[in-house]
Amino acid sequence: MARIIYSLLLYILSPLIVFYLYVLRGKKNQGYRMHFAERFGYADLSRHDIVFHCASVGEVLAATPLIKAVQSEHPALTILVTCNTPTGREQIKNNFNNTVSCCYLPIDFFFATQRFLKRIKPKVLCILETELWPNLMAQSNNYDTKVLVLNARLSAKSQQGYQKVMPLTKLIMQSISDLASHNQDDAKRFIELGLKPEKARVFGSIKFDITPTDEQLNKVAALKNQYNNERFIWVAGSTHPVEHELILSAHKKLLKALPNALLIIAPRHPEQFDKVAEILKNSDMSFSRRSADNYNNQQVVLADTLGELQCLYGVANISYIGGSLIERGGHNPLESAAFSVGVLAGPHTYNFDHIYPELISAQGAKIVTDENQLADTLIALSNDAEKTIKLGQQAAKCVANNQGAISKTVNLIELYLEK
Repeated sequence: MARIIYSLLLYILSPLIVFYLYVLRGKKNQGYRMHFAERFGYADLSRHDIVFHCASVGEVLAATPLIKAVQSEHPALTILVTCNTPTGREQIKNNFNNTVSCCYLPIDFFFATQRFLKRIKPKVLCILETELWPNLMAQSNNYDTKVLVLNARLSAKSQQGYQKVMPLTKLIMQSISDLASHNQDDAKRFIELGLKPEKARVFGSIKFDITPTDEQLNKVAALKNQYNNERFIWVAGSTHPVEHELILSAHKKLLKALPNALLIIAPRHPEQFDKVAEILKNSDMSFSRRSADNYNNQQVVLADTLGELQCLYGVANISYIGGSLIERGGHNPLESAAFSVGVLAGPHTYNFDHIYPELISAQGAKIVTDENQLADTLIALSNDAEKTIKLGQQAAKCVANNQGAISKTVNLIELYLEK
């Protein structure tokens, strides 16, 4: 009954959902209007052995080493990677070229998910983190598709949300074949929501299993040469509206103490690129756009490209991870830490509360309360190269010490492919 009510509500809201995606989001990013039929299960694809669902860019980046490990072990497997956003789709293409198929996951309408599963017929559906869609998961069981929730995390706040719709939550938990969580607390929360204890495993976070490739290291070396690594360089990655201005304010303060400092600012969403450019035009700081590739010792580089952020982190002396000076919960600090670049973040890091405590404890990250403390910390680090390098070394050591989740996860996927 709970799923029937849920499905009816989705259909009632369907005009608003379509309006939001096609009109509102499509106005900001034309990519939302492309491949729109896929949102209703009309994917021009045939049967695939395994589906990995990654909500957006962050999940795609985290899942890439896992998917490539599966490809390496089982080159004959046909793999489909789904996502919800145009930026996620672009990241999939950049990371895998044509070695995997790609499409949008259908909206969780009953007939859309049914159409999708009937066409793809995967042996295993791997859901990254907590993209738990009731119709998709329940109907996967109907098609004998095993549902694995990988790199699963569930905050106390999210658990409270699921508890408010327990009949639907129990259906979701019953649909899960196996779950690999970050830690024991996450596993316990899923069990309290109705997941059978024998289905819950603790593997750690696959986000720690990130190692720069030779190709990335070569690109970092080229970028360092281009951006003159004798300058003090800091990268502000995945920044959001309001936060852009806070970052630029901190950089202005840094420039007063260190006129040769360089900021590379990378907005989280492409629709923000031109808006940040406009802010910079109205400031008294010189800047260039990464897409124009016309850098000439400006004070700011606007990283308005996709798929380069990890390598840009590698160029820096220190990084700031966006979404944390404002209440967005932060983004992944390990992309910076893996390149031996220390991390600064604001107080709002709850999206990564399974990672930041580890980094801070290892002395690979520091928390700042506002843009003024951010600027003061940058000034202090720019005057202490040894401390800055040590911060990066400790960040990289923290990453290395927490690796191993991917090999365990690959073994779990293999177990269900063989069933």
